[in-house]
Amino acid sequence: MSLRGVVIWGLCSVGLTAAAVWFQVRQSRGPMPIPGSSDFGAMAGTADGQSVEPLFEEVSKSAGVDFSYGSGEAADFYTILESLGGGVALIDYDGDGLLDIYLTGGGKFTSRTAHGIEGLPGRMYRNLGQMKFRDVTIESGLSKAGFYSHGAVVLDWNQDGRPDLLVSGYGGLVMYQNEDGRRFYEVTGEAGLTDDRWSTSVGVGDLWGRGKPDLFVCRYVDWSFQNDPVCPLRGQSEGRDVCAPQNFGAVPSSIYSLEGGVYRDHWDELKPATEGKSLGVVIVDVNADGRPDVYVANDASPNWLFLNEGNGQLRECGRALGVSVDDSGRYNGSMGVDATDYDGSGRASLWVTNFESELPALYRNAGAGGFAYASQAAGLGRLGGRNVGFGTSFFDYDNDGWEDLVFVNGHVVRHPVGADVRQQPVLLRNTEKHGRRMFVDDTQRGGRWFRQTALGRGLATGDLDNDGWPDLVISHSNSPVAVLRNRGVGASAGGVQRHWLGLQLQGRGHRPLAGATVTVQLGDRTVTRFLRGGGSYLSSGDPRVLIGLGEGETVSDVRVRWPWGEEQRWSIAGVDRYWLLREGEAEAAAAAGVAIRF
Repeated sequence: MSLRGVVIWGLCSVGLTAAAVWFQVRQSRGPMPIPGSSDFGAMAGTADGQSVEPLFEEVSKSAGVDFSYGSGEAADFYTILESLGGGVALIDYDGDGLLDIYLTGGGKFTSRTAHGIEGLPGRMYRNLGQMKFRDVTIESGLSKAGFYSHGAVVLDWNQDGRPDLLVSGYGGLVMYQNEDGRRFYEVTGEAGLTDDRWSTSVGVGDLWGRGKPDLFVCRYVDWSFQNDPVCPLRGQSEGRDVCAPQNFGAVPSSIYSLEGGVYRDHWDELKPATEGKSLGVVIVDVNADGRPDVYVANDASPNWLFLNEGNGQLRECGRALGVSVDDSGRYNGSMGVDATDYDGSGRASLWVTNFESELPALYRNAGAGGFAYASQAAGLGRLGGRNVGFGTSFFDYDNDGWEDLVFVNGHVVRHPVGADVRQQPVLLRNTEKHGRRMFVDDTQRGGRWFRQTALGRGLATGDLDNDGWPDLVISHSNSPVAVLRNRGVGASAGGVQRHWLGLQLQGRGHRPLAGATVTVQLGDRTVTRFLRGGGSYLSSGDPRVLIGLGEGETVSDVRVRWPWGEEQRWSIAGVDRYWLLREGEAEAAAAAGVAIRF
């Protein structure tokens, strides 16, 4: 690393940040001009001669997935609680190699008291194959309403090899332990997760280096019916609307280490310089030191980046490294988050969805130079600032070997000024222009569902039918969930077949793998992917690594750097299939599940 790099990455260690000189605390969510922006959809989806054949097909009805998240909006209480929505968790709970779908339920209001907030049960759908699902909520033990829920994260908290579920919401957390691949049992108290503060997204990773599933739990604001101000319509003296988060204090988040089977909160040891109203989190290795770091999307407050210095020492460096605010020095209203190597640098760049009048933020990882705000340079200014963005993910939907982007949108107030409540999703294709990687709007080519408006919230990507083409599951507030099958339109590009490689990693002792780095050698090109904990918004996606091989099919080398530094290398015998890579084992094994294309 150069001297300049040492200085930049070391700034947070001594508490000196150049960003602090120009950082401005933004007091409201007023409109912010975006230089060079234009209306949403200005970039045609048929650019570069791409086919207009739809990329995705909504199959919710034929798949048997029929469920709506309930926000309680019908009571007309105008609470900020109803603005957050719910999430999606993709989980192979029965171990058959097919991803099942869990959806959080939300809640409703019966009175303006604490007892008047009632939870609605979530829903578990078992994957039967052939893109067919069956509702197994009751038989799986997940029919209890519980509390007003928001998010769901998949983890193996007792490290028995079976995925468990952690559900977040207004009232804290609920841990569901997978007993036998058929039924879940609540073990919240046993796990020590008894804090009842408002929780949103959760990231899972081995943050202490002990091989345990530690947690970063995002928490939001101090709203209650005892602290429920009447907020007028924007720009009006009369009427009522949902209050902005600036009307409430922040609730401290939590960072839990698992010690002796019980979670212990270490938040007071972190002491970030700014408060955070936290909604999204992703755990990923951003500085290539083999340790999982934590990036947090905060609403109406600066985002955080906690660098992992080992031995449970996490240092907040967001402003020093350029990922806490936008290019104007203002914090945004941030919700969804993800990370990937979008530009072929081999480094994890960060991505955040934001409030209206704000661009979604792309922070390009410049290595020794920290991060650079790259939204405009990557072509995202063309989206304008009309969206209120939530669930999001990097995913290679056309299997060309470059990670694309998707995010869903929907307003948080009932009567927005100059914007719609229900909004279109956005699909962005990663392409090369002017000698650099850029994103072009491919929304229209996404298919009929992408041309509709909705109150989008949670989003998860995953290969639901094991055909090597990533699918989507989206949760909407007060309207049905959407299951989108990737039609594999890009399977043949210019008459040349596109191929893919699927990797399922298994750590020693079933330890969590957020922070692992996978590199695949494809001829002269090296493809880098990162295993993440959390990501998107209130949701958990496919834990496997799916790599598009483009027009090539030769994989000469696969390497995995496991969290905390050890590296392994494998030779892969074939493509267009999933391989299981176990830590410490020299040979790759065929993974469970059968490739399906219909």
